[in-house]
Amino acid sequence: MTVSIKQLEEELLGREEIDETMVERLRKDERKGVQKLLKRYDSMKQKTIELENMHKEMSQYEKALHKEGYVHIAGLDEVGRGPLAGPVVAAAVILPHDFKLLGLTDSKKLSKEKREAFYDVIVEQAICYSVAMVHAAEIDELNIYESTKVAMSNAVKGLTYMPDHLLLDAMKLDLTISQTSLIKGDQKSITIAASSVLAKVTRDRYMEEVDRQFPHYGFKSHVGYGTREHLGAISKLGITKEHRKSFKPIGELISS
Repeated sequence: MTVSIKQLEEELLGREEIDETMVERLRKDERKGVQKLLKRYDSMKQKTIELENMHKEMSQYEKALHKEGYVHIAGLDEVGRGPLAGPVVAAAVILPHDFKLLGLTDSKKLSKEKREAFYDVIVEQAICYSVAMVHAAEIDELNIYESTKVAMSNAVKGLTYMPDHLLLDAMKLDLTISQTSLIKGDQKSITIAASSVLAKVTRDRYMEEVDRQFPHYGFKSHVGYGTREHLGAISKLGITKEHRKSFKPIGELISS
């Protein structure tokens, strides 16, 4: 009996475990629909291989640290250093040794839908995680660099388990915990990437709340960055409690 293309599609693309003998048999099937289906299958398989390799590459620092005897390795990252409004948000997360989430990388490289989905998986599977914010008024007092360090330190202190090593994205904290600082760490470490997703999703959700409080600034779309829409709204409506007065464009606009 000839199996329909629809049935074959479910067999090839709808299951995690694939019978390779069936695949080889299908390669001899001359139906155009079958050959198109096999091209999709091969493409999907190649993509999975690439994601597996990326995961392996991004787990190297964690594996090396585990071999050295470290148990609770926390990844840290922050978002929100550049915007004119809203908080800087830092996240810290400790993942299980066998954690795998194919496709996880720097949150900026992920779609909003993918970030939201990954956020749920990370929160569910993490050994523990913590998110901390430093708001505009404190940023104005400290400066953005120091505020970032405060947010990251507070995120570490908020973890249920005290980490014995920190993996950070191009930062060094004044904490008595051994640390590894990686340039573009959210693309090199799976743990830092996970923390970047937690921080990004948390901040975006916060800015959606700000948008509801101040609906005429467009916070939901620009999340506080200095877009033309945002600067125009400030010129017309003035600033809110979420705006960073110490940032040059804001200072110039409110003094003019």
